[in-house]
Amino acid sequence: VQLQASGGGLVQAGGSLGLSCVASGRSFSIHAMNWFRQAPGKEREFVAGITWSVGSTYYEDSVKGRFSISRDNAKNTVYLQMNSLKPEDTAVYYCAAGSRLGGSQLYWGRGTQVTVSS
Repeated sequence: VQLQASGGGLVQAGGSLGLSCVASGRSFSIHAMNWFRQAPGKEREFVAGITWSVGSTYYEDSVKGRFSISRDNAKNTVYLQMNSLKPEDTAVYYCAAGSRLGGSQLYWGRGTQVTVSS
């Protein structure tokens, strides 16, 4: 399974960005897609996740109400819409695939940089 993330960039505080992650290949172990992020000098943290089947979602507290995760099963693509961005959202964002929402993941994509200026 390969994951290709795209959509990062530079935005001012209060602005919006959308990320996409396309999954290629198949694995019967993958039931959920997740987004993680890692800011400079910090550990990687979970941001949001969604299950492929019923679309159940789960968000880290700091992004609830601002970020929205969705998926398009036909396109094997997961999206992360980020609104009301804050400078503390600045990080490298990673797409990951696994058997559950959050936690350890089986496959990782390359990160995409999101920078929010104040």
